[in-house]
Amino acid sequence: MTFVTRLAALLIVSITLCGSSIAQSRRTHDSQPPTPILAERQIKERLNAGTVGLAGGLLEGAPIRFATEIARVVNDGGAVHVLPIVTRGPTENVNDLLYLRGVDAAIINSDSLEEYKSQVPQIQQRMTYLLSLFPSELHIFVRPEIRSLSDLAGKKVNFNTQGTAAAYSGPLIFSRLGVDVEKMFIPHPVALEQLKRGEIAGVVFVTSKPVDAFVKGKWEPGFKFLAVEYGSKFEDYYLPSYLEPTDYPNLVAKGERIATIAVPTILASFNWRPNSPRYHRVARFVDQLFSRVDKLQAPGFDPKWKDVNLTTRVPGLERFQPAQVWLDRASPTNKQSGHP
Repeated sequence: MTFVTRLAALLIVSITLCGSSIAQSRRTHDSQPPTPILAERQIKERLNAGTVGLAGGLLEGAPIRFATEIARVVNDGGAVHVLPIVTRGPTENVNDLLYLRGVDAAIINSDSLEEYKSQVPQIQQRMTYLLSLFPSELHIFVRPEIRSLSDLAGKKVNFNTQGTAAAYSGPLIFSRLGVDVEKMFIPHPVALEQLKRGEIAGVVFVTSKPVDAFVKGKWEPGFKFLAVEYGSKFEDYYLPSYLEPTDYPNLVAKGERIATIAVPTILASFNWRPNSPRYHRVARFVDQLFSRVDKLQAPGFDPKWKDVNLTTRVPGLERFQPAQVWLDRASPTNKQSGHP
């Protein structure tokens, strides 16, 4: 091989290696986004990793108020960002928890599981509970001429819009009571005006007392709550409760207690796969919430937080494992070896 030939071959190899090096350098440079883009991506990842979607309920109900107060306290730590979501209510929240993207936890009523048992195979394995929140009291509010539950038979009674706690629990409770009414499902504010005009006989609320419509509303003498006695027909999902003068000073006389029942309202989570990102996300949420319950029980928050006991168990569901671990760590003497 001549000198010229060898020189030409050497130049070709050099150019090839140089081009390859330049291309590799360009690829490496292109794969590393500019600093502002990288910083924005890191912010996005951090926010999403710590965000928990919490299905609450309708704006006028107690569940969304509790969801908002949970967010106020939990978000203060900075490790978790709770997003309260306005929904159609605690019963519809079961659907949201099972199927809606972005929902990690939800506030639901315990008796809503009865319906889903037949619709959703093994629902107890697809959901867990974090804690029992508060009871939602049954309010049956009627016109002056209605004196007893039997007087409502065949008459128009409103149960709020479909998907709400009243729309689900109300008809179920009336069925157990054996009282057949003409059911209506319109917004309660509209129904209350119809009640005043005598167009319907009663309205049914299932929500945490006191209800603003009865505390702040102006009602003529004779409008009242009907009593519902707790008994064996309600032992599976419900609790005994009362409506008292401290709840409704203009509607319940001093020294009087009106018996009613209450639907336990619980904070539930989807049963995420252990060690999955969303499992860890809810675990961080539990740690922040349980560690700050004392703040929720301080003045400035709903008084019902004072009645919340983290150790209260919910029949029919297993507790989210990190929640049980937190409780065991906080009080080793109360460790539970079995499932709820």
